Amino acid sequence: MILVAIVFVAALLLGFPMAFVLGYGGLAHLIAMNQESFFSVVTQRMFTGVNSYSLMCIPFFILAGEIMNMGGITERLLDFARETIGWIRGGMAYCCVALAMVLSAILGSANAVCAILCAVLVTEMKKDGYDEDFTGSLICASGVLGPIIPPSVTFIIYGVLTGVSVQRMFMAGIVPGILLATGYVLVILYFTKKRGYKKAKEHFDPKTFAKSFVRSIPALIVPVIIIGGIIGGIFTPTESGAIAVVAAIIASLIYRSFEFKKLPSVLLKTGISTAAIMYIVAFGNIMGWTFAMDGIPEKITNGILAITTNRYLIILLILIALTIIGCLMEAFAAMYIFVPVFVPLATAIGMDPVHFGIVLCLMFTIGLMTPPVGMLLFVTSNMAKIPLSKLSKSVAPFALAAILVVILLAYCPALVTFIPDLLGM
Repeated sequence: MILVAIVFVAALLLGFPMAFVLGYGGLAHLIAMNQESFFSVVTQRMFTGVNSYSLMCIPFFILAGEIMNMGGITERLLDFARETIGWIRGGMAYCCVALAMVLSAILGSANAVCAILCAVLVTEMKKDGYDEDFTGSLICASGVLGPIIPPSVTFIIYGVLTGVSVQRMFMAGIVPGILLATGYVLVILYFTKKRGYKKAKEHFDPKTFAKSFVRSIPALIVPVIIIGGIIGGIFTPTESGAIAVVAAIIASLIYRSFEFKKLPSVLLKTGISTAAIMYIVAFGNIMGWTFAMDGIPEKITNGILAITTNRYLIILLILIALTIIGCLMEAFAAMYIFVPVFVPLATAIGMDPVHFGIVLCLMFTIGLMTPPVGMLLFVTSNMAKIPLSKLSKSVAPFALAAILVVILLAYCPALVTFIPDLLGM
């Protein structure tokens, strides 16, 4: 494993794309195990990694996000949020969280949610007197809701890796998503009082609220169709990606903002984003395969259980490890390495695989907004023109709130499994 660590760290420091870092690590592991004869199987393992029906929805979710961004759907949702809660002190900040929740229920991607929020909220919040560091950190943190509120690309990959029901994972993410948003609301409340942020509008106006609601109906129906269809068994989680695209197109046509001439560029962006994810999936499967061959998950499980069998202590150790990993690695890459390692350990101490999956996905997703590798920090910094050092400090209260929510979920499994159990999934 020393050779694997050296190759992995060296490739990371040299700036190789994360997909190749995983691939080189896997090949180094084969050499360390003296299994060079298995090099001929590597290509097959890469293909096996991406040859999954559940992964088919990823390009559809990305395409739905691109269409929404092009079609002006987000602006209608923001107008409705402003009319609904904008009259409360700090109203635009609360609108950011509410908008992120709705977008998350359509896109399933942290980067997509964060990019759209940057495009529509940075200027608006600056007009209302919000400090740029608070605006950036709020948008960055709100992007974390993307992979938690169903549908979620992260949950899909976890389901592919472990074989658990993606549909059950989707339903289990509802309460954690709401709790995470509630944690953000408490942070907003604190900073609103401390910094004296004002209302987005003076008072609640029933007439303008009704008008904004009617205008936003086509956009609001999109997440209702997706989640309602999955719960009702009308279509599968994989098929929900295609439904999201159709719903986004219809909503854009209703708003008369769908431009066919922009479709080629939208499809190109979707293809590039999908390819980046699939490269990580393919190369990550090499390292996951070599770990399984070498019995790494069993060795780690037996090693920890030899030290302690206290369930609560082991959960704490896992949370600490996931926090460190999330800060240092990209979420998808981390999942391909560490899901096979930690799931057997979690199962050994009696954790439900879906419950553990939500906790693990949340911890890795929180890593997206923490330095040094937090992708959402880079997205927000580049789009909002906020210095990365300033953003890294200001996001700390939101990251702390998110971690406290995960600790609560880790030790209270009923909060996670309540809805899927209620629905009989």
